[in-house]
Amino acid sequence: MKITYEFVTGEVSGVEVDEHLGGMLLDLDRQQDNNDQKETRRHVSLDSMDYEGELFASAEDTEGEAVRREDMARLYSAMEALSPSQRELVEKVYFEGRKITDIAREEGVTKQSVHERVERALKKLKKNFD
Repeated sequence: MKITYEFVTGEVSGVEVDEHLGGMLLDLDRQQDNNDQKETRRHVSLDSMDYEGELFASAEDTEGEAVRREDMARLYSAMEALSPSQRELVEKVYFEGRKITDIAREEGVTKQSVHERVERALKKLKKNFD
């Protein structure tokens, strides 16, 4: 049986071998090809994953995200300076998007008193935000 090999340089060489040995070599080559095929299924190039920039953020997006996270950390830190009732009120108005009139109705107070409490909380937040 003749086994041929192609070298990296492009040179092709043929070797005459016994049938039993040739069969073993062909079987090992087949096993190696199967293993290579399995391995390529498990690994994916990062370039092929980045379809039109949807998977990985661009440098501008990353910088913007870092700034946004820093601002959010500062906001949470500033909110710690508020009293629990002020914090709850700010969350209702600005995070949940609820109307001041609805909050006033729930609490049984005037719209003006809720508005003034929101203004005091915002003033305190601005003071502690910077």
